[in-house]
Amino acid sequence: MSGPGKKVVDVAFKASKNIDWEGMAKLLVSDEARKEFATLRRTFDEVNSTLQTKFSQEPEPIDWEYYRKGIGSRLVDMYKEAYESVEIPKFVDTVTPQYKPKFDALLVELKEAEEKSLKESERLEKEIAEVQELKQKISTMTADEYFEKHPELKKKFDDEIRNDYWGY
Repeated sequence: MSGPGKKVVDVAFKASKNIDWEGMAKLLVSDEARKEFATLRRTFDEVNSTLQTKFSQEPEPIDWEYYRKGIGSRLVDMYKEAYESVEIPKFVDTVTPQYKPKFDALLVELKEAEEKSLKESERLEKEIAEVQELKQKISTMTADEYFEKHPELKKKFDDEIRNDYWGY
């Protein structure tokens, strides 16, 4: 097979090799999302299979001699000439060059968002660990121990007491 059909099959085959289905499946939380994801994967596999079988094979050559015997050579020659004169136009991709820069910009933006998200996740995990630690120690913690970890609150309270401000 040659031409645009082969290119489509090659791209689909390469795409299927690069997809991390298991990695994506681990990110899903709800059962509905898992069902939708399974449907997406099944549909992708069906389309990919169709592309592999239907478009990866060369069409069988026409046995012109067989038809000459049954129909007559003049009519068969006319059809053969018409068949061979058909030119299938080459596919010219005019869309990809337009969207490639936009896609690349989105990839850069995605990487930045990913880094920002990872930093925020790390910060939140630390905060959660601190809150859990505080939750365990709160019943036996003294005010001095608490203020040792939060000096800004101690300063605020000391300033309020010094200024005789009692909140009412």
